[in-house]
Amino acid sequence: MSARLNAFEIPTMGKFVKHIVSAGKVVQDSPLPLATQHLVTLRASQINGCGFCTDMHSKDAVAAGEDWLRLNLVAAWREATVFTEAERAALELTEQGTRIADAAGGVSDEAWENAAKHYDEEQLAALVALIALINAFNRMNVLIQQPAGSYQPGQFA
Repeated sequence: MSARLNAFEIPTMGKFVKHIVSAGKVVQDSPLPLATQHLVTLRASQINGCGFCTDMHSKDAVAAGEDWLRLNLVAAWREATVFTEAERAALELTEQGTRIADAAGGVSDEAWENAAKHYDEEQLAALVALIALINAFNRMNVLIQQPAGSYQPGQFA
């Protein structure tokens, strides 16, 4: 399987990717905990059916020291006992922010208020930016059918 477009060889796509990667660096350097960042990017990628991003974010999380058990349970986080209350709040915000079209009211006040109990404004801003960013990456990769499975941790560092 090969991608419909080569995101690295087409100038317009290459420029776009460069800019959204830069946006990602801002979030990566934010005070939002790295473990939370990994969980959020993995969960949004699962919801969006982005094999490439699911592959990349799970491997990068393991390389950063995340436990495979927690990663395997991200899709079932509501029933899992391995996540903190803060992580659960971030995962709920991620799900609602990713599935905006599924809910007439968008993200609920309850989900926002729960996240705000665990994260300060700077962290919330980073969380919102990360959710928006991973959804953009997911959509791009799904549109071009970017193949999954061959990513190596840190490949794009």
